[in-house]
Amino acid sequence: MTPIRVMIVDDSAVVRQVLTRLLEEAPGIEVSHAVADPLLAMERMKHQWPDVLVLDVEMPRMDGITFLRKIMAERPTPVVICSTLTEKNAPTTVEALAAGAVAIVTKPRIGLRDFLEDAIGDVVGAVREAARIDPRRLAARPAPLHAAARLSADAVLPPAEGRPMTATTERVVAIGTSTGGTQALEVVLTGLPQVSPGLVIVQHMPEKFTAAFAERLDKLCRIEVREGRHGDRVLPGRALIAPGGRHLLLRRSGAHYHVDVIDGPLVNRHRPSVDVLFRSVAKCAGANALGIIMTGMGDDGAAGLLEMRKAGARTIAQDEASCVVYGMPREAVRRGAVERTVPLESIGNAIQQQAGALAA
Repeated sequence: MTPIRVMIVDDSAVVRQVLTRLLEEAPGIEVSHAVADPLLAMERMKHQWPDVLVLDVEMPRMDGITFLRKIMAERPTPVVICSTLTEKNAPTTVEALAAGAVAIVTKPRIGLRDFLEDAIGDVVGAVREAARIDPRRLAARPAPLHAAARLSADAVLPPAEGRPMTATTERVVAIGTSTGGTQALEVVLTGLPQVSPGLVIVQHMPEKFTAAFAERLDKLCRIEVREGRHGDRVLPGRALIAPGGRHLLLRRSGAHYHVDVIDGPLVNRHRPSVDVLFRSVAKCAGANALGIIMTGMGDDGAAGLLEMRKAGARTIAQDEASCVVYGMPREAVRRGAVERTVPLESIGNAIQQQAGALAA
């Protein structure tokens, strides 16, 4: 098989040296170039274009975000961000995701060599997954990739027993997405009017990213968008995004809905997990809910969406043509969890149309 050609762009000589050695030790991967800044990278790419870029964010002469946008405009290519992440620069990294990065690997400010030695499995996994993505779909700006132990939603909460409840005036929309979801959510949420049903959302993202991601969307949207906090009420015109590294669950209190933000094991290799959210919605909202599964790699959310449908919820999947990765929606369709499939640009209208029809 043809090896995956990787270009490393990082101003740290240590990073270039260690990543080059470790990646070339991985079967099926070769490092074509390792350069100190984007301008040097562009010179090398004139002669040989890589299959995957491993890119730092803070670099001299041209920052990684500017370079990323240039690449995506000129010739979309899978990009793995390998950057030092703190709360201070998390918004910058969210911008990288919005600009087209497909995966994030964090690196510390100290102990860098040892960290890279320990984390090479994550880097190799991210490079392999990135190489599988169709570059023609990268305009949808994917989100990070993950790999971890696989458990079902049973590890967090038991399944629903019977149909949960009758219809109420409170409505809730639950959305699950992963690779490609950062920009896909932007398309959906920016299209919603201020008077919209309350939304609870799982977007697979690392810890410290989701607050900045929510803040960015809040500035773009007519509805309120924020990272969910334990006990937050689900209200019309409000979208609550699961914090990175925590599960988000729906809870009913009287006729109202709230969210619980909890720790717990990784479910389907993710925390937050779409399956955990969807199961909680099936249990607590039933026919008062609309479930939407969008672009993403793997099958997280497929089982939970089926539980929602069996509990009386309406269910929608993003169509293959508009997905960056048609993994999660495909599996949900295969399992019979999806009532109808719609293109990305129609999901916002579907939310508005179905909100009034929920529990009908």
